[in-house]
Amino acid sequence: MKDLIKALQILLKYGNPQFPFACEHEILYILGIDADKITEEDKTNLRSLGFKIEDGEIYSYKYGSA
Repeated sequence: MKDLIKALQILLKYGNPQFPFACEHEILYILGIDADKITEEDKTNLRSLGFKIEDGEIYSYKYGSA
């Protein structure tokens, strides 16, 4: 859980959406955050914490559930 909290603290710098999550087919999606505005350093940190950032989407297989 510690890694998830660290990741959310990083993402909080880029917005605080009212409905920040969606989950389907074992993937946790982060909504309402513009992935293009995330610095390269924060993207690297998010990747090390189990998130992927591709095609403008932020998601994780590590924290998703079906």
